[in-house]
Amino acid sequence: MKRHIAIVAPPWYPVPPHGYGGIELIVGLLADELRSRGHRVTLIAGEGSTPDAHVAAPHTWCGDLGRPEERWRELTYAARVGLALTRVGPIDVIHDHCGFGTLLGLTVLDIAPVLHTVHGTVHEPLRTYYTELSTVGLIAISESQRRSATSLRWSGVVHNAVDVDALTIGERVEREPYLLCLARICPDKGQHLAIEVARQTGLRLVLAGKVEPSVQALEYYQRFIVPALEDGDVVHLHNVAGAQKAQLLAQAAALLHPIQWDEPFGLSVVEAMASGTPAIALARGAAAELIVPGVTGFLTSDVDGMVAAVRLANDIDPMRCAALARERFSPAAMTDGYLRLYEDAISEPDTWTLRTAAAAGTAPAPMADVDEDSARAILHIHPGG
Repeated sequence: MKRHIAIVAPPWYPVPPHGYGGIELIVGLLADELRSRGHRVTLIAGEGSTPDAHVAAPHTWCGDLGRPEERWRELTYAARVGLALTRVGPIDVIHDHCGFGTLLGLTVLDIAPVLHTVHGTVHEPLRTYYTELSTVGLIAISESQRRSATSLRWSGVVHNAVDVDALTIGERVEREPYLLCLARICPDKGQHLAIEVARQTGLRLVLAGKVEPSVQALEYYQRFIVPALEDGDVVHLHNVAGAQKAQLLAQAAALLHPIQWDEPFGLSVVEAMASGTPAIALARGAAAELIVPGVTGFLTSDVDGMVAAVRLANDIDPMRCAALARERFSPAAMTDGYLRLYEDAISEPDTWTLRTAAAAGTAPAPMADVDEDSARAILHIHPGG
């Protein structure tokens, strides 16, 4: 049955994003895939979004991120979202990607079942906030994220997707001797460890990502990144997108992901693997759900392990790596997961939020058995996380 699905994106960046904007990328892929299957989609988003979106926030609001005005912008957006949804006719389900005031407003509106994808870490006071919203169906983006907050009433787990059509698959012969770290620059992303891996392997390092606008991140940049740039073996590209990003991913020897926190997903890891480029990550957060050791990359415990993994990167078959990643993290696979949850919400609106991921049948399938001999060749590499 075809449904009318309202998707609420955050107000800060357009859908799809012109550069930075991981949530907006996911929202755009989901909306496009749903429409391609014949569903009606009402997308509410910020200025600059796709022409069929209901624009409820000007692009200038992004300048208020991290400032006291941010919360007031969010509340204003919540009011505008509520008004827009009352004017688009009967809605079968509302899928929110914002949280805070917008999510609360949707529950008060009470015009359709509400689902909310949790895109970040569940910490206090967010955990308490989610607990109070007992009528909202919470969706995790990884099993790791769900396990970090087992007290919440999760309705399912749906892995994020990447825009596989925007990526190219790099053959071994086309690859250049550089390592890539694709992430915003801040202590949590661990670029200082990537610099050390590059130094020990003798390879050039490309840091692609904007510097996070925080005092801590700016100090981190000055302390660790600037000296490395002056040495000449590290290059910083502030904001990459489109063809430039696809080329960087496809031609790199490997992607480094030295994450310093329990990240609930990792889009750059999946983008690299979908380009046939092995991802080498510290075994934290969702990394073990994303990487198939010895096939799409390696999981390690420290810098020494990452150095050893770089030396094995050429053993990864780019075509096999890309095929597996594209199968597991395609927009179609993500949309299948969300549609199952939509139907649960519509068919049993009074009880569906109490279901677990297993009962709803939406937990990701276990990873296929793979040959991990190459991954076990060095002690620092975990066979499966």
